[in-house]
Amino acid sequence: MMMQKMRGSAGKLMAGFFALAFLGWMVLQRGMDVTGTGPGQVSDVGSVNGTPITVNQWNAEYQRIYEQARQSTGGSLTPDQLAEVREQTWNRLVDQTLIQQEMKRRGIEVSDGEVIFAAKHLPHPQLAQNELFQTNGQFDLNKYQAFLASPNAPADIFPQLEAYYREVIPQAKLFRQVNSGAWVSDADLWRSFQDRTETATVEYVPLDLAKLAPGEPAVSDTEVKTYFDAHRDEYKRPNTARVAVAYFPETITDADRAATLDKARQVRAEIVGGGDFAAIAKRESEDPGSKDNGGDLGTFGKGRMVGAFDSAAFALPVNAVSEPVLTQFGYHIIQVLEHTGDQVHARHILIPIAKAEAEQVKLENKADSLYKLAPEKGLETTARLLGAAYIPSVTLTDQAPYIPGVGGAREAMDWAGENADDPENAHPVSEPFDNKTALYVARLESFTRKGDMTLAEATPQIRRELVVQKKRETARAAGRALLAQVHAGKTLQQVAAEKGLQVLTAGPFTRVDPNPVFGQASAAAGAAFGTPIGQVSDVVETSAGLFLVRPTARTTADRTAFMAQKEQLRQMTAYQLNQQQVQRWLAGLRKNAKIEDNRDEVFRRRPSAPALT
Repeated sequence: MMMQKMRGSAGKLMAGFFALAFLGWMVLQRGMDVTGTGPGQVSDVGSVNGTPITVNQWNAEYQRIYEQARQSTGGSLTPDQLAEVREQTWNRLVDQTLIQQEMKRRGIEVSDGEVIFAAKHLPHPQLAQNELFQTNGQFDLNKYQAFLASPNAPADIFPQLEAYYREVIPQAKLFRQVNSGAWVSDADLWRSFQDRTETATVEYVPLDLAKLAPGEPAVSDTEVKTYFDAHRDEYKRPNTARVAVAYFPETITDADRAATLDKARQVRAEIVGGGDFAAIAKRESEDPGSKDNGGDLGTFGKGRMVGAFDSAAFALPVNAVSEPVLTQFGYHIIQVLEHTGDQVHARHILIPIAKAEAEQVKLENKADSLYKLAPEKGLETTARLLGAAYIPSVTLTDQAPYIPGVGGAREAMDWAGENADDPENAHPVSEPFDNKTALYVARLESFTRKGDMTLAEATPQIRRELVVQKKRETARAAGRALLAQVHAGKTLQQVAAEKGLQVLTAGPFTRVDPNPVFGQASAAAGAAFGTPIGQVSDVVETSAGLFLVRPTARTTADRTAFMAQKEQLRQMTAYQLNQQQVQRWLAGLRKNAKIEDNRDEVFRRRPSAPALT
């Protein structure tokens, strides 16, 4: 029976699996890029110690990471998310190349016997979790091995399995060498358990710089120069564009809301009139996570959905179709398929509130006119003629591509970089961009590529940093004066009130969990556990500010609970330490490697490269 089931699904199963599992291996293969040129030329995206990273490798790895990101978000990616995908692609390829080089240097290889043993006994996690190879919810090695031995197994599985194991086995050997000698003692485990389970509750006083260090202290040119010389490596200029912008806000009006509600009612009427819910959901719903499944949300309990949706779903009779339900996502048409205790199985159609189609078309036509007329009449004049808002100058960077009134402008930043070196058009005008907040057109005024900052460029930022440092020194001295008054007999509340400061409470919190007040693993958290109960700490500084901390209560770790979990904790902690060691090792390889990054130049010449879409 299992083989009959496998025969019908094996090809599909394995095709989906290997498309993901082996793409990472495939991009490690060395060869010619799409230009047909060899390594070391500018057509390569970069190189690591002389080993090229080709455009073909880049595109394959980019596509793999892009698909993972798209699946996790359930829809298309924003420009900022695409930028993150590009950065992850580069870092992944550099690391993969360094690992390959290190395995070659150490002479790490894999034998045929090791590959055969691994293929039979160490299935890829995705295969081990597949229901076809499970019995009573657990991986069944016999089923897996029977499949491998079956004549029904697709013939192309075995070369791909071999390729996979020839990649991962040497890497496993390498990482074992990197992590050799790692051991977690009982004392280390106990301290880790304490850090994660012991809690503290505190009173604390934020030392407000505005009250304790009013005004702005003077910062001399000499201080700026001294600071710049000591921190020169920290001051890197990002890609920076200066643009003029004209835009039309995509403001949602009452008429748009009414039109969306009317559409939702029409959709409901079609379903109530006998239309197929699933088919209509695939056609109309804008929920990327459920539309392809006919709107099916699966089974969920109370509190899992946003308030209005949750209330409507649990109030609906089975098979009834709700009136349009409004949430922050838009209007939902809900149908409950099954009630089981405190769970419901439901499906829905989401119709987001958007501009009426006719109004959106008008805006798009205006934006097109803006783009077409601006090169001749000027962007400012055209904006005034068409009623668009106009900003004469705004600075965008890779780190902060933002336009006031428009919002995120990653597309404009990318466009500026691609068009900055056009000798025939020094100040190009972009086609309209739509970020769902506004339709906008940009005119490029200037573009500066990333590099080391000059003293003049860094001076404003350094002055701000030195002003904050001086104000913190003043506030720190004031805080210690308050502490002296506490030691002299006043309460924390009294000395805080005299300076117009607040005494607040925080906790219970652990040493290591993210702390919304003090930050994670900060000096203030340390004071919360290290200062005697009821006493006030010295002034502590964190990224969140300066504080006086007074612990009011603490809990201690449970030794019995620790002993019951000790071996499990040892495995988990050892795994984490091994991962950290590998990352430190890779960072060391990176630091000593000769890494050439040609991405900007290559992709400026290749605006149609898949990785830029």
